[in-house]
Amino acid sequence: MTPWTNWAGTASAHPRRIHRPSDTDELRAVVADVAERGGRVRPVGSGHSFTPVAAPDPGCDALDLGALSGLVRADVDTGLVTVRAGTTLRRLNALLDALGLAMTNLGDIDAQTVAGAISTGTHGTGAAFGGLATQVAALELVTADGSLVRCSPDERPELFDAARVSLGALGVLTTVTLRCEPAFVLQTQEGPLPLDRILASFDDLADTEDHVEFYWFPYGRNALVKRNTRCAPGTVARPLSAVRRFVDYTLMENAAFGALCRLGRAVPRLVPSLGALASSALSTRRYSDTAHRVFATQRAVRFVESEYAVPRERLPEVLDGLRALVPRLRHPVAFPAEIRVAAGDDVWLSTAYGRDSAYIAVHQYVGMPYEEYFAGFAEIADAVGGRPHWGKLHALGADRLRELYPRFDDFRRVRAELDPHGVFGNAYLDRVLGPID
Repeated sequence: MTPWTNWAGTASAHPRRIHRPSDTDELRAVVADVAERGGRVRPVGSGHSFTPVAAPDPGCDALDLGALSGLVRADVDTGLVTVRAGTTLRRLNALLDALGLAMTNLGDIDAQTVAGAISTGTHGTGAAFGGLATQVAALELVTADGSLVRCSPDERPELFDAARVSLGALGVLTTVTLRCEPAFVLQTQEGPLPLDRILASFDDLADTEDHVEFYWFPYGRNALVKRNTRCAPGTVARPLSAVRRFVDYTLMENAAFGALCRLGRAVPRLVPSLGALASSALSTRRYSDTAHRVFATQRAVRFVESEYAVPRERLPEVLDGLRALVPRLRHPVAFPAEIRVAAGDDVWLSTAYGRDSAYIAVHQYVGMPYEEYFAGFAEIADAVGGRPHWGKLHALGADRLRELYPRFDDFRRVRAELDPHGVFGNAYLDRVLGPID
């Protein structure tokens, strides 16, 4: 058996076999064979989920869709682009750029596959923008009997509503059709501000800036605010120089910050002082670049993460609770928290379903204790109806999640129709979706 582990080391598995189909027909044959012998199979993507959502159960099979990559078709006039599901977001961005197109919004990591990012509810930031699933125009997936099924708002619309964020529970995505737009430039302004000042004005910032987020360093006075503004067509990008990018991102945000984290892991009592130092050393920068180069950033320092989406109006009380929690923890926190916003949507299992949302993501440096911190944060978020990100650490099960998602049982019904024997199941799905009825 071949061992598999995710990027953060929080999930691992020893699948019976890892299948690497070279085309859709081969994928269909693999799924049909697994189903015929009563087995289970999971697509593992690029392993950037912190939960075991992709991990096959012991003795079960895994799917590596890396060969199912690249563009199928693209219409530059309409912006509709069909891409194979195993394509990473990084490669997709490059392919779109060559066509003069771009994704409307992106998260800050681009290592995920298109299928994995959509299926777990990946999002960026921007009060007027939804998550990646809201940019999906159509999907094709292989279901448990090996059939290839297509869905869109006009073709099997109920399946489309369920499949855009599906946790891989309905089938294996083969292609995704995305609504893209003409490539655009983002003007970015990053710099430190006192946390209290940010909190007092964040609602206005979220409403007036196209894409805004901030990073709170738990033991520092300042937070890092990022404002990304969409530029008019024809704007000439003025990116950071290669030297400035190397110093700011490679040296400071990765090498130097990683060194601080390693020191804090070795000597935990230093973490508050190191966190204050990191907060005080935040720099200001202003530049513009092709959108995907601004949205996504290099992440070389490994961490574990939990994230909840809360009603946007409840963000202040969640942050108040988080600020009160950190000083009481037995183990210090070496990583900043990230705060973003997104528009409500109609995707059944989207964390922003039916409500404008604020996202609070808490992190800990890999190898440092995080359980008490994440549990305390989860209790704070749950008190305001927070929904955990499907790919980030949380302890909720189907009973509580049913209360948080109005279309939860509709999703379970569609799942039971498409996969009555749980071919695409695993222990994580058993926990968060419950048994197939």
